[in-house]
Amino acid sequence: MTVHFSLPYRTAYGQRLVLCGSLPTLGHWQLAEALPLHYDEATTRWSAQVEVPAAAAAAPITYKYVLLFEGGGAVWEWGDNRTLALPPAGYEHLEVRDYWRAPAQDDNELFTAAFTEALFRRPAPAAAPAAKVATAKVAKGKKKADAAPAADTPAAPAPTLRLRLAAPRVATGHQVCVLGSDPALGAWDQGPAVVLSDADYPYWQADITLANPEAELHYKYGLWDAATHTVVQLETGDNRVLPGAALGTLRVADDEGFRYAAGPWRGAGVALPVFSLRSENGLGVGEFNDLKLLMDWAAKTGLSVVQVLPINDTTATHTWVDSYPYAAISVFALHPQYLNLESIAKLKDKKAAAELASLREEFNAKDFVDYEPVMNAKWKFLKLLYQQEKAKFLADPAFHQFKAEQGAWLIPYAAFSALRDRFGTADFHEWPKEFRAPHGLAELVDEHGADFDEFGLHFFTQFHLDKQLTAAVNYGRERHVVLKGDLPIGIYRHSVDAWTQPELYHMDQQAGAPPDDFSTTGQNWRFPTYNWERMAEDNYAWWKQRLGHLSRYFDMLRIDHILGFFRIWEMPGNSVEGLLGHFSPALPLHRDEIQRRLGWFNYGRLCAPYIRWHLLERTFGADAQAVFDEFMVADEYGAIQLRPPVANQRQIEAYTNQEIEQHPERAEFLLRVRPGLYHFVSEVLFLPAGNDFYHPRITLNKSDSFKELDGDDTKRRLYDDIYVDYFFRRHEEFWREQGLVKLPPVRYATNMLIAGEDLGMVPASVPGVMKQLGMLSLHIQRMPSNPATEFGNPATAPYLSVVSPGSHDMSTLRGWWEEDHVRTQRFFETALGHWRQLAPYYAEPWVIREMILQHLASPAMWAIFPLQDLLAIDTHLRRANPHDEQINVPSNPQNFWKYRLHVPLEELNDAAGLNEPLRALVAESGRDRVY
Repeated sequence: MTVHFSLPYRTAYGQRLVLCGSLPTLGHWQLAEALPLHYDEATTRWSAQVEVPAAAAAAPITYKYVLLFEGGGAVWEWGDNRTLALPPAGYEHLEVRDYWRAPAQDDNELFTAAFTEALFRRPAPAAAPAAKVATAKVAKGKKKADAAPAADTPAAPAPTLRLRLAAPRVATGHQVCVLGSDPALGAWDQGPAVVLSDADYPYWQADITLANPEAELHYKYGLWDAATHTVVQLETGDNRVLPGAALGTLRVADDEGFRYAAGPWRGAGVALPVFSLRSENGLGVGEFNDLKLLMDWAAKTGLSVVQVLPINDTTATHTWVDSYPYAAISVFALHPQYLNLESIAKLKDKKAAAELASLREEFNAKDFVDYEPVMNAKWKFLKLLYQQEKAKFLADPAFHQFKAEQGAWLIPYAAFSALRDRFGTADFHEWPKEFRAPHGLAELVDEHGADFDEFGLHFFTQFHLDKQLTAAVNYGRERHVVLKGDLPIGIYRHSVDAWTQPELYHMDQQAGAPPDDFSTTGQNWRFPTYNWERMAEDNYAWWKQRLGHLSRYFDMLRIDHILGFFRIWEMPGNSVEGLLGHFSPALPLHRDEIQRRLGWFNYGRLCAPYIRWHLLERTFGADAQAVFDEFMVADEYGAIQLRPPVANQRQIEAYTNQEIEQHPERAEFLLRVRPGLYHFVSEVLFLPAGNDFYHPRITLNKSDSFKELDGDDTKRRLYDDIYVDYFFRRHEEFWREQGLVKLPPVRYATNMLIAGEDLGMVPASVPGVMKQLGMLSLHIQRMPSNPATEFGNPATAPYLSVVSPGSHDMSTLRGWWEEDHVRTQRFFETALGHWRQLAPYYAEPWVIREMILQHLASPAMWAIFPLQDLLAIDTHLRRANPHDEQINVPSNPQNFWKYRLHVPLEELNDAAGLNEPLRALVAESGRDRVY
């Protein structure tokens, strides 16, 4: 059989196309051996021909087109490998007419799981097989075709045309059809349309026996309503045209996408942590079962995504500290707080059942998540249920299948969790020596071991958590609601991941964020940073496993602090705050370069803490002498230094904590002066990077050391020049290359729709890399990406983005409105357009409504709103005090993550006074429609 491949493509000088695939003539997927294509000036098509021996015809051909550049480099077309199923014997020629699938196109993201598994989910394989002809009644304004369905007929002749169209954006009740000039396609208005099969959705296909295969064919695709037998929409633009073909030829037309009359698809969603959900069946905290109620509400109001915070297990201390959702002890295991106990089984112990009912009433009456009592209760009743259901659980084939599939992470997690509780700490460095490294875990957790119940409890818990979350995910998909997860950028240093694979992380370093609007001293998350060089050795297998596991539950994913894939803010282990960090990887300055640009270099003046008596008096006031006597020393020249035992922030933290524990009466003084001591440790201009290399300290121009440099402003500008060059120019191409190396393995590990949290100090190369990889950016109105603009404008957001009025790290719209009334007035006039009008003192429902409308009208693919902000448009439903609604305060490392929705979800679903107006707003914006 002769197979002829062709596609239209206009190349530039020095470019050429090749075909790479599974056949030997296509290079066996070796690009260097790929089949060259030849260009036909008359048809503007590139083509090549191959002979396929009969022995090879049984297996489909897989292939892709590749664009090569004369000076080196290649661009593979976007998408999965093409698959060409060869026809049975009898055909001499197979003519394949393809179109180049361009990378970095907006519509490419409609092929991700968010759309194919949920939003445009097909209810079942189409009843009509390929090539079945159905009667098409064209909708109003279209031509009619009244032919009846064909009755049973003898075997049809071999097809002469295979039409294939990539079209994920098809409503559930619709199918793709085709009409055209040949009688087999209805002769436009003389007969039926051909309904394509969605068996390979999002690809649609029909094999057609044309009446006049040698004639030129004109045709168009349409959308077919199976319920009304109506073509509800024909694609726009000119007719598609295929030239005629000789007899004995099967033509395969792999067409460009459907041409919609409507603009790009846009949707809206709601964001709320799972722990914040409130229902009548919860135990003082949101549970996975409650997601179904929120999904019901989303569907009812026209919203199509539910976004949550990380849901991994954070149980490290069994205290409120574990409420922080970004410090997971496993990047795979789910948090036990989200387990609904009754869904496992009813407690047979009547006393325990009564206690559980009483605690439910007590906890559900609280207006916040009381983390410690809730988790103590969950663990108590989980242990009772485990013992009650143990025999049934261990005999359940579903559990053994789960354990076999998930054992790579499940067994280490169960071992770690049990040993944590046995030894009273998650810090495995403090465990007995034989357990500090994970040896013989399979034997340790063996079902027949004497201590199995310590581990079995965690198998039991994870099995049921997975079962309940999977049920909620499928519930949402069936209702065309996407569950969007959250991937933390870091790992907890006392975690299963650090215990089992410490070589993947720099355990002596800490990750965080540089100073920003959230925190003027930066953020120190205390997570180890990644050893990217080691991760690259196995092609980022850990990341692929992690993303693959998340895709079990999510069809859309937010990557927290995606800037960390370009560079992370890294601090030494002795830092508490973030000012003494630097970007990693980076290109530090050599001493000679600094000296050449400044005209001098003095390590003591530039790199040692700058402490002077007048600065101590300004910082500590009346406490200055006491602070000096306890923490500092002066040399014979009067220069002040921190004493060696308290020379860094971590030493100061440890010393003051110990003093407070031993002398509680000193607590008030020590806690009052400790921030000032941290400040003086950070009073440096350059940070040593080893081998006589240095990083400029972030925001060095705000330091006292900078302000008191000898010389005039002209000399200070030399430091500014170094600073601006280092942070905003020196690394741009370097960081771009880092992103293009690290992000693709994450992006393409699954088919999830990926959105990156790219707020903060964003390198100029980041938007381009994210666009190239089809990753959505984040746009928050009060944190504009343009530093010259005070407020962002949702109307200017790109299509591949998410617009939102806020996040879990910010106050709600109502809370923000009251924080600074001068700023609020500027926003009211410039962003909302109420020129020379006085802004209301409080954010009234109509003001919130205007802000929501701005976001709904944005061209961005998604507008996602914190639920608190949506409730704010309803006077009766919104919370009395908006300052009780903020989830996290980034500047407070001791923040208690306790926010809980004040309205039960059952009540929210019945709140017609909110739901109907909100549904109308979403509908008016067009964000509730497929097309």
